[in-house]
Amino acid sequence: MSIRAQEQQKLEDGLIGDDGVLIEVKKLEKSSRRIRSKIGMEASLDTVWNVLTDYEKLSDFIPGLVVSELVEKEGNRVRLFQMGQQNLALGLKFNAKAVLDCYEKELEILPHGRRRDIDFKMVEGDFQLFEGKWSIEQLDKGIQGEVLDLQFKDFRTTLAYTVDVKPKMWLPVRLVEGRLCNEIKTNLTSIRDAAQKVIESVIHDL
Repeated sequence: MSIRAQEQQKLEDGLIGDDGVLIEVKKLEKSSRRIRSKIGMEASLDTVWNVLTDYEKLSDFIPGLVVSELVEKEGNRVRLFQMGQQNLALGLKFNAKAVLDCYEKELEILPHGRRRDIDFKMVEGDFQLFEGKWSIEQLDKGIQGEVLDLQFKDFRTTLAYTVDVKPKMWLPVRLVEGRLCNEIKTNLTSIRDAAQKVIESVIHDL
């Protein structure tokens, strides 16, 4: 099996890659996809939440995010303008712009820990459909061995990202699917690394 075929099989089976990211793709209809992803980390829910909601600093450490601008904040709704950019072959660049409404949910207390979500939906941009959810879940100490998601049993906290996406008609969905999967993996590992740096700086200052 070729490397490309192995990667595609991972996407279909929902397997964790070498970067520690679980990612899977589900076909919703001919030209739309649901991409689900998750990563484990040692940072607390609050640390990850603070990194994720410092919206204007996201472009400082997420490589493909060129612009992340806070347009408006009202109650639990945050409106963002974001622009991503990726280098393609022959020096070409692929740009995608979106205005997103994000809804910051209240903290949920679960039987095994805590969870907090951010729902988001594109209101204007370069896709027909782009909406989903960020979800941070922290397990109580000592419960890791009983958690249902055994692939992440060794981690204190998981960050999950789900998006339903449908490109505009002139963009082939397979191209967008591959680009988005790579971008999502980079985004999750970048957020994990940023949260780890926060922890290390706190330890250093003690």
